[in-house]
Amino acid sequence: MTRRPAPTTGPGRALVWRDRVLPGSETFIRNQLDAMTRWDPILVGSYDVESPLRRDTDVVLFGDSLRGRIERRLFTVSGWSPRLDRLLRRRGITLIHAHFGMGAVSVARTARRLGIPLVVTVHGNDVTRTDLRADAEARAGRAYARRLTSALRYASSVLAVSQFIAQETRSGYDVPEHKVKVMHIGIPVGTPPPERDPEWDLLFVGRLVAKKGVSDLLAAVERLGLRGSPPSVRIIGDGNLRSTLEAEAAAGRVSATFTGAQSPDQVAVAMERARVFVAPSRTAPDGDAEGFGMVFLEAARAGRPVVAYNHGGVGEAVVDGVTGILVPEGDVAGLADAIERLRDDVELRRVMGDAGRRRLVEEFDIVQCTAELEDEFDRVVGAGRRR
Repeated sequence: MTRRPAPTTGPGRALVWRDRVLPGSETFIRNQLDAMTRWDPILVGSYDVESPLRRDTDVVLFGDSLRGRIERRLFTVSGWSPRLDRLLRRRGITLIHAHFGMGAVSVARTARRLGIPLVVTVHGNDVTRTDLRADAEARAGRAYARRLTSALRYASSVLAVSQFIAQETRSGYDVPEHKVKVMHIGIPVGTPPPERDPEWDLLFVGRLVAKKGVSDLLAAVERLGLRGSPPSVRIIGDGNLRSTLEAEAAAGRVSATFTGAQSPDQVAVAMERARVFVAPSRTAPDGDAEGFGMVFLEAARAGRPVVAYNHGGVGEAVVDGVTGILVPEGDVAGLADAIERLRDDVELRRVMGDAGRRRLVEEFDIVQCTAELEDEFDRVVGAGRRR
């Protein structure tokens, strides 16, 4: 059951740190900030990113001027920024919440020096990439791993977005067991979407990078084309593989529309107009793995069943046989079979879509998830619960 928000009478003010403020793909951070009802958060970072998620209330510490670049370099090397120190004092910050391991590395030395409690949320590639792990050969990887280990060991609480990421954090960075816990971020649930006639068979939403497995999706669709039943595909997102993937689609005679990045509202409508959501994330060459996959919750919100690989934390976002179909990672033939099965079975799509939305409401409502985060903030600062 969703807990009703309480009035904003929070025990303190939280500085929420994201190195880049704020990539358009990170609606989950903005949504979490907006869902806080008792703590007073301010989003702060080092870099400004042109994005529809940016707001005037966000703080970017360092500009692109020569002075800004020098200050940013000093902060990166030493962990000290007079500008950040002043902001912490002026705003009366009582807790720092860093998103991603990279963010924890950025602010941990400031938190330690000033005695401010630190909470870290780890998401995926920040703890899974092999070149960033403690056993990496690259010098930069070893340096990052040492600093991340130090940051996570200082943190009062390390929140993982899935059991998979929790285990990766414990095993890869020597973090005490009691500090690491799974805490989902969730998404706004909203009302059930209106019924729409499907305009395309399959939808993918995500960055066009190796981890997202779009090449496997195109190969599976090509297989279905050879069977005489080619599905239509809409691919929303951008990334360094876009031109390569467009060439693969053309070579395989896949009916795929690449739209580029779109706004959250556009993505929501696209979900409602698709028959099946497909996102076959897989382990990238650098070890990057899917920590959870917030986009699977967006599919559930639209009542759309999912086809994906059983990879990383995806099995915690999608219940195989209940809210979607998971196939072994790398099994393109199995991916094609699962796509064909769901595309052609109206009743199965309805049953799985309804189950996904029910699970979303029960377990991943951002109101409830954020209330639990604020409870964790209370615990960390010793404020106790205030309702």
